[in-house]
Amino acid sequence: MTLCEYRPGLEGIPAAQSSVSYVDGQRGILEYRGIRIEELAEKSTFLETSYLLIWGVLPTKEELDAFEHEIRYHRRIKYRIRDMMKCFPESGHPMDALQASAAALGLFYSRRDLHNPAYTREAVVRLLAKIPTMVAAFQLMRKGNDPVQPRDDLGYSANFLYMLNEQEPDPLTARIFDICLTLHAEHTMNASTFSSRVTASTLTDPYAVMASAVGTLGGPLHGGANEEVISMLEEIGSVENVRPFLDDRLEHKAKIMGFGHRVYKVKDPRATILQNLVQQLFESFGHDKYYDIAVELEKAVEEKLGQKGIYPNVDFYSGLVYRKMGIPIDLFTPIFAIARVAGWLAHWKEQIEENRIYRPTQVYTGLHEATYIPIEQR
Repeated sequence: MTLCEYRPGLEGIPAAQSSVSYVDGQRGILEYRGIRIEELAEKSTFLETSYLLIWGVLPTKEELDAFEHEIRYHRRIKYRIRDMMKCFPESGHPMDALQASAAALGLFYSRRDLHNPAYTREAVVRLLAKIPTMVAAFQLMRKGNDPVQPRDDLGYSANFLYMLNEQEPDPLTARIFDICLTLHAEHTMNASTFSSRVTASTLTDPYAVMASAVGTLGGPLHGGANEEVISMLEEIGSVENVRPFLDDRLEHKAKIMGFGHRVYKVKDPRATILQNLVQQLFESFGHDKYYDIAVELEKAVEEKLGQKGIYPNVDFYSGLVYRKMGIPIDLFTPIFAIARVAGWLAHWKEQIEENRIYRPTQVYTGLHEATYIPIEQR
């Protein structure tokens, strides 16, 4: 075996064979199990898309009804997990709370019957059902309030929005939020998905796999970027400040949050869909000046960096959608996690079907034949 060329971050090196999703970064194409993301956003729902990702086929009406019924039944979390979450510091980031809570699920459902289809389905249902409940519960408990119980008469997305403030969302908001979850559900071998597959390859339980992926998603170079976009737009403050701000960033070679992607060299197709969703929200609920700033920034970046393949990614407009819905900024990434659980579960299931533990090599750059120096001589 010959040693391959070292590439920082494993850039361009295949880490797995997968049929879950496909990206063509040159043409701006994203497919889930062969279906274009634009079609799924228009015609599907998040739970139907989750079924597609995890089991590889679109469900029949009977299969989807049964899947949705199971998830409604499992939305509640055990009181001991709720009591544990009440002890989390109020200043803690919701992503840290979610990682700890997801890992705690494994204490209650620790049986590892990984090749039993019934166990797989139970794990899928519990994680899809309970992760949103835990995110909403921590949001209320860190303010000193009791969590809002799920409502069985509400759909997946409407129920999550209801649990945030005990107010039933209007149908348009719930539908747009559901589309946002669909857009974020899966995206090939990104950092958190790779983390989930590495963890899964040890044959640990799926709750540990999800906790590992949540921890990876939380970084500002991955899922945390959507929070940084809003902070950046607030820093710019006005349309007039866009170009001076951009010039300063370029002069200091600083990152412009929400732009550029390791795969896409054109505008992220999810960003295009999200921009349309923002406009729908504004038509119904009023304008947001930060959208004008974002549009002007996209135009300026395209003029200066478009030839380098720097365009908006999924994070650039998602925060504006959530902001208009009244969702706190530090919940943006946990919402990303709620959606991406579907993709992580699909890769977990795929990994264990033909598993081989990950054990990459390294390029050693240290010393050889070094001599131990006694402590009194150092």
